[in-house]
Amino acid sequence: MMSLRPSKSALRSIQLQRQFTGRRPFSTSFVASAAPHRSSPQKRAQSTATATSATSRPVPSPAFNQEPHRNEVSPLQNRSVPDLDDSMVGLSGGEIFHEMMLRLGVKHIFGYPGGAILPVFDAIYNSKHFDFVLPKHEQGAGHMAEGYARASGKPGVVLVTSGPGATNVITPMQDAMSDGIPMVVFTGQVVTGAIGTDAFQEADVVGISRACTKWNVMVKSVGELPRRIQEAFEIATSGRPGPVLVDLPKDVTAGILRNPIPIQSSIPSLPSAATVAAREMSQRSLDATISRVARLVNMAQKPILYVGQGLLARPEGPQILKEFADKACIPVTTTLQGLGGYDELDPKSLHMLGMHGSAYANMAMQESDLIIAVGARFDDRVTLSIPKFAPQAKLAASEGRGGIVHFEIMPKNINKVVQATEAVEGDCADNLRALMPHVKAVSERPEWFEQINDWKSRFPLSLYEQQTEEGPIKPQAVIEKLSDLTADIKDKTIITTGVGQHQMWAAQHFRWRHPRTMITSGGLGTMGFGLPAAIGAKVARPDCLVVDIDGDASFNMTLTELSTAAQFGIGIKVLLLNNEEQGMVTQWQNLFYEDRYSHTHQQNPHFVPLAEAMRVSAKRVSKASEVEEKLKWLIEHDGPALLEVITDRKVPVLPMVPAGRGLHEFLVYDEAKEKERKALMRERNVDFEVRR
Repeated sequence: MMSLRPSKSALRSIQLQRQFTGRRPFSTSFVASAAPHRSSPQKRAQSTATATSATSRPVPSPAFNQEPHRNEVSPLQNRSVPDLDDSMVGLSGGEIFHEMMLRLGVKHIFGYPGGAILPVFDAIYNSKHFDFVLPKHEQGAGHMAEGYARASGKPGVVLVTSGPGATNVITPMQDAMSDGIPMVVFTGQVVTGAIGTDAFQEADVVGISRACTKWNVMVKSVGELPRRIQEAFEIATSGRPGPVLVDLPKDVTAGILRNPIPIQSSIPSLPSAATVAAREMSQRSLDATISRVARLVNMAQKPILYVGQGLLARPEGPQILKEFADKACIPVTTTLQGLGGYDELDPKSLHMLGMHGSAYANMAMQESDLIIAVGARFDDRVTLSIPKFAPQAKLAASEGRGGIVHFEIMPKNINKVVQATEAVEGDCADNLRALMPHVKAVSERPEWFEQINDWKSRFPLSLYEQQTEEGPIKPQAVIEKLSDLTADIKDKTIITTGVGQHQMWAAQHFRWRHPRTMITSGGLGTMGFGLPAAIGAKVARPDCLVVDIDGDASFNMTLTELSTAAQFGIGIKVLLLNNEEQGMVTQWQNLFYEDRYSHTHQQNPHFVPLAEAMRVSAKRVSKASEVEEKLKWLIEHDGPALLEVITDRKVPVLPMVPAGRGLHEFLVYDEAKEKERKALMRERNVDFEVRR
């Protein structure tokens, strides 16, 4: 067997290294002459044929192995050594989650446990620092977080497990994405070593949620966890708010942090100098835009303010809007999500616009020479037919005396649907405040408001088939009565809704006076939203009366959350309008499909005993004469309660602008036409029964 011995070259290298350790000063020429692989002058000449002999440096360069000068411009150098936070060393990932919730001021969490997220649930076991609400379904947790965020202005926090737990929150995340609601969702995940193996309850939730979140991430290590949690809250609440998702593998939440982490990762920091400089540059550009917008406002004869939820993101937004509208004497209309942003008892209020908005708001939009859109995105339920939308504003824009001004924080929403004459990008409240000093005070606009008041008198929202003492209960009358009974506590009354006819009736017939008092699913139109959103809103504002105005079809989607309200003593009220059908769909089937009611009538449970089985007080009313008494009971009852109201069937939501029409081409209630419609319905139903 061959013996292993070190080579001669290796021995020479060791000897030379020993010589170097004892010699000072250091000489680069000595290294060059002593290095064994450079001992041959012939090889040296081949590699550097034209090079001159190197001069010897008696001592190293002053810059050798030294920190670069701090004033030197070099983007490749990291100038500062970050301050380290060692307060979390020794904590598990779950305990770090708990600590970060405390640092970020989280008071309430909505969620459902499961195997992959147990390290986090174990860490928050019996925590006295925040309340945990356990729903009956993860979708309920998501909608509760939405209601919480809408009522409080703070991000709603959701904590669920992997697989189905995560996928069940997809609908609430898309709902929050559509309506700009801040929400932070934490999902469990299988251990990192099992990802991609189709492990039990594994799902690519990051991939699945990419389209319905502002940002999502899977945390790869315990040291990364604080930074990702902080980033999630910053992104959810900055710009146009929205949902974010943080995926937490089980080995990350169970692992222990061994080393300190940069303090910026665990404590919110101030904006960088680069961010401040960018803001200053953008402000200079903004000033020029504001001047041009002020010129248009001062020139306009028939301006209108079209306001969406974007203005409500700032607490002072509604007050700024009122001051601006008063100074320039401009009428105000709001979107569904903007309801409450402007006091509807103000004479300048036009109420909601759009497909089921007031006829006078729609007419004003069509006749206005300057539309000032603030925090609204011109969605299809507002504009209807784009070619027919705002003809007078488009004409004024072509003549340089008006047009469409769009205040919007999200750049992609500008010119997405309607071409803006001027776009003011940034925070809507700040920019509207900046515009105000440049706008001339106008005491009155007699011609414009005379026209608006004429529309109001011809097409009032009270134009519907009126309630009679012995006739069936009209849903519009029920909501008007609720509005009257809460007239003195509007600032302490929050209304949530499901999706359907009841949602539109609530928007039309309840008088909205304060921000964050109307909570509904607008962009996505999620049936079942109302009940869990009411629970979240009540958790956020326990001092308020929170009423879920719901329809039977929508309520059926998430009715199990009644037991959540009972379990945690959350005193929400449910006003259930029961017409035993999917009312909005049957309305379309009546208008456009010749009364072919395809699968739009369902058999409901007995709601009162069902609610009582869940330990919720409940009553039922079917006579118009008893509505007021039962509504008072609902409002005054201590604890969660439900009132089922048996309403008239096949009642249309009017006004209505049919799809493909212009805003001015609306349908309104007409008594003669309503009689013809009912006769035709009876005739069609007879023909249908004969064919059967």
